Amino acid sequence: CFLTGAAKLVVVIAIFLLTFYVISQVFEIKMDANLGHIFGNLPVVFSKILVYFLLKATKPPRYKCGISKACPEKHFAFKMSSGAANVVGPKICVEDNVLMSGVKNNVGRGINTALVNGKTGELLDTKFFDMWGGDVAPLIEFLKAIQDGTIVLMATYDDGATKLNDEARKLIAELGSTSITNLGFRDNWVFCGGKGIKTKSPFEQHIKNNKDTNKYEGWPEVVEMEGCIPQKQE
Repeated sequence: CFLTGAAKLVVVIAIFLLTFYVISQVFEIKMDANLGHIFGNLPVVFSKILVYFLLKATKPPRYKCGISKACPEKHFAFKMSSGAANVVGPKICVEDNVLMSGVKNNVGRGINTALVNGKTGELLDTKFFDMWGGDVAPLIEFLKAIQDGTIVLMATYDDGATKLNDEARKLIAELGSTSITNLGFRDNWVFCGGKGIKTKSPFEQHIKNNKDTNKYEGWPEVVEMEGCIPQKQE
């Protein structure tokens, strides 16, 4: 529809300019210096206008968080990626709002977590837990305090598994994760689930750390994921 409308507009502009140009030539209408300069270069002007509207008409639409297609009503758009080795931090975006990233300076080694209100899409909290040199206790305490109906997004950076214990893995599994039980040293992992979820989440990507297939020395390639999270209904 937009393409048709833009094409019509280009045709109308072309007809107007060409008509004015022909009339001015036939009747030798005297134009001031500025107009004479513009219409004397009519082909150039018209070409620029045509290119502009064609680019506008053919430019693909942009959806929230840069995902590949629009989400249906009563869904939240999200896109996220794990960290790249121990150099570039993870990124989490929901409803076109970047919640965590290296640019925002709120990511760190371990498991990066963003909590979002399942009804409104509003950010509730962001935290990262160092699973290499830190302690798993703060992560367990954090997970236990999450309220029902909360969307939970997690992404690893550097190493997100060394300090994980059975209790922490069980709490994350209860959010809908299936890969958390197998998450190992320097694996890359992204996950989106929720507190109170009744089934396993479809939003999860996991790449194992394998020296034979790693993209970076000592780390696998970045994992990315996008999708549409159903809004929690009353």
